[in-house]
Amino acid sequence: MTNPIYHWQSASWQRLQEMRERLPHAILFHGEAGTGKADFIEAFAQSLLCENASVDGFACGACPSCGWFSQHNHPDFRRVRPEALEDEAPADGEEGADADAGKKAKASKTPSKEIKIEQIRQLADFMNISTHRQGLRVIVLYPAEALNMPAANALLKTLEEPPPGTVFLLSSNSLDRLLPTILSRCRKFALPMPDNVEALAWLKEQGLADADAWLREQGGAPLAALAQSESGNREELEALLHVLARPSIEAALKIADKLSKLPLGALVSWQQRWLYDLVSYKLSGRIRYYPRYQKEVAALAASVHTAKLLLAIKSTNEQRAIADHPLSPKLFVEAMLLDYTACCGSNSGRN
Repeated sequence: MTNPIYHWQSASWQRLQEMRERLPHAILFHGEAGTGKADFIEAFAQSLLCENASVDGFACGACPSCGWFSQHNHPDFRRVRPEALEDEAPADGEEGADADAGKKAKASKTPSKEIKIEQIRQLADFMNISTHRQGLRVIVLYPAEALNMPAANALLKTLEEPPPGTVFLLSSNSLDRLLPTILSRCRKFALPMPDNVEALAWLKEQGLADADAWLREQGGAPLAALAQSESGNREELEALLHVLARPSIEAALKIADKLSKLPLGALVSWQQRWLYDLVSYKLSGRIRYYPRYQKEVAALAASVHTAKLLLAIKSTNEQRAIADHPLSPKLFVEAMLLDYTACCGSNSGRN
């Protein structure tokens, strides 16, 4: 079986193997979005279920268990994630109950972006029956911050009294959005960002032109860079950056309807990165995310007071917290851009 993880995850995989002799009942993998965490934990899940894992810990790909896993119907494996992700098959595809959930999600007009309590309750029967091959029972859950409060509380009860022979593999892009009680009941395992050389090499292997620019715009996350390049949203990103570079009420209101068609979480992230570039340039003369806009960033940084920039960052962070549940996408975008304009418009002052 070919190596199922990314080059930059090799050291993390080796470190993970050291835990197998005394495997905790719950491991929380955390790191930046777009770096391959979901693929990593799926590979680990398969290796835990494999009946003939290799010396380096990878699944053999040939035993009955691997066959079930690759066919997405392993009886001792469950995947829990939001309905909205069920249309996006992971590297290892969908299996069993997940496939049925995916069909239901497609039939829904607005698939949920949350992990609901019903999904956690459905694990009860799975955890209370004997495993098919007298091995482990593995549950993968991501992203953990998508758990709504009832689901998080239900999961917490399970983590407090885990059934024997069951391993939870959770993934999170943002630990500060999880309940402290859930954090305390999981062994945390950090998955670092790849270095720039590794990330660029991988993107070039995928045939991505202008890989460096895409990678910078996604903060060094290679999978996010590739996904963004394939999303067809370049025109909208440029439109947003144009408004952010020359903030005005008229421009904000004019572009809001067009931008409201995009995933709002991504839109907020683009603005957050722009603001971080402004602060970074003002304090150190450096730009991380949008070097193509250095001239515009420099001009704006020189004209806006630092306190105003920090206020804009605070406002955008608050917008991110509600981006998945806006009352009206258009009004959400208008409010976000008008708040930015109030902080960074032409009358914002210097120093």
